[in-house]
Amino acid sequence: MEQPPLILSSDLARLGQDSRSLARQAKSGQLRRIRQGVYVRAQEWEALAPWDRYPVLIRAAASTLRSRTVFCRQSSGVLWGMPVLGLRHAVHACTSDDGGGRSRAGVRRHFVDLDPAQIEERHGLLVTGRVRTALDLAAFESFEQGVTVFDHVLRPQPDNLAPLSREELAAGIDGTYTGAAARRIRAALTFADPASGSPGESVSRALMHRLGFRVPLLQAEIRDARGLVAFTDFDWPGDQLCGEFDGLVKYRKAEYLQGRTPAEALTDEKRREDRIRATGRRVIRWTWSELSDPGTFAAFLSAAGVPRQSLPSCRR
Repeated sequence: MEQPPLILSSDLARLGQDSRSLARQAKSGQLRRIRQGVYVRAQEWEALAPWDRYPVLIRAAASTLRSRTVFCRQSSGVLWGMPVLGLRHAVHACTSDDGGGRSRAGVRRHFVDLDPAQIEERHGLLVTGRVRTALDLAAFESFEQGVTVFDHVLRPQPDNLAPLSREELAAGIDGTYTGAAARRIRAALTFADPASGSPGESVSRALMHRLGFRVPLLQAEIRDARGLVAFTDFDWPGDQLCGEFDGLVKYRKAEYLQGRTPAEALTDEKRREDRIRATGRRVIRWTWSELSDPGTFAAFLSAAGVPRQSLPSCRR
């Protein structure tokens, strides 16, 4: 989605205009102040989805910082187009001050001893490279976040970014992270699977694993007497059970609708599911609502009959 232009009080001051007019417009509801000295038109801000507001906040920080800044972690991840979980994040940037980890002017600083080769430019801003960004998210965030970002970078991207390899990612671990962080990265990287079709599917699979449920097959081919029925998100073939994560974008975004109305897309999805059920399989569906709490998701999976992982047998 196109981002709204930033309106800077410093620009008005340079032109000899009264920058206090921006504060008055914000008070009247015409503008929204998103950072000290940075405004956007309120109507344009309200039109943005929560996840589309974060890149605007990063640009706002970059526009007011005195020196050119290298952004990292979630901030770099968003600028690389990586899926970042959650809706509210601080702006994250690198510092050469080993007392890092502090927040100043709304920016969370992290001490990072970066090689210049690990710094790249993305959308006009300096960021940590793709490998370092993905590794940082796996090292310092949840297992689900690590799996989601690795699933993403291991497959080709629509903006012509080549997939990263497991070898490239693994090569960046040693000598950079503590032992505990390295173990978190390797656990997520080992579990990652580029066959995952969306962030919601990645989070689902990671949570299943962490909660002790059997990991399903991904994108399993289902056929009937008429031919191909579908590729299901998740399949437990021994239990005649299929799982579908429904992020709802397939009923809203043009690339998923493919010329259909939302109602037509919903009808097509129902017909597809009816054909799957006719093969003798059960179909369960869930959304971000079930994923919002691990306990809720565990209860949902248990009630749906998703099999648990087999415990290793003990030899005497």
